[in-house]
Amino acid sequence: MQSPKVLKRHASLVDRMARAVGVDLEESAMCGDLKFDEIADAVLTCTGCSNPEHCESWLSVNDSAGAAPGYCRNTELLKRLKP
Repeated sequence: MQSPKVLKRHASLVDRMARAVGVDLEESAMCGDLKFDEIADAVLTCTGCSNPEHCESWLSVNDSAGAAPGYCRNTELLKRLKP
């Protein structure tokens, strides 16, 4: 089980990455395009990343991007949800 600190860090990364590529996770869930369990799964998937610092660095200079970087473990989910 991941610690609360790790989960919070990765939940933030998932949310920031989604926003950076133009996806509103809350809106997607309310519209039925995303199950709330999928958000939790995306966070857990993100915790498997071996280099979250790289993601944080990428996000610090890419607050708006066409797509998530190829190394993002949630790229396919974000592509599916992108309007």
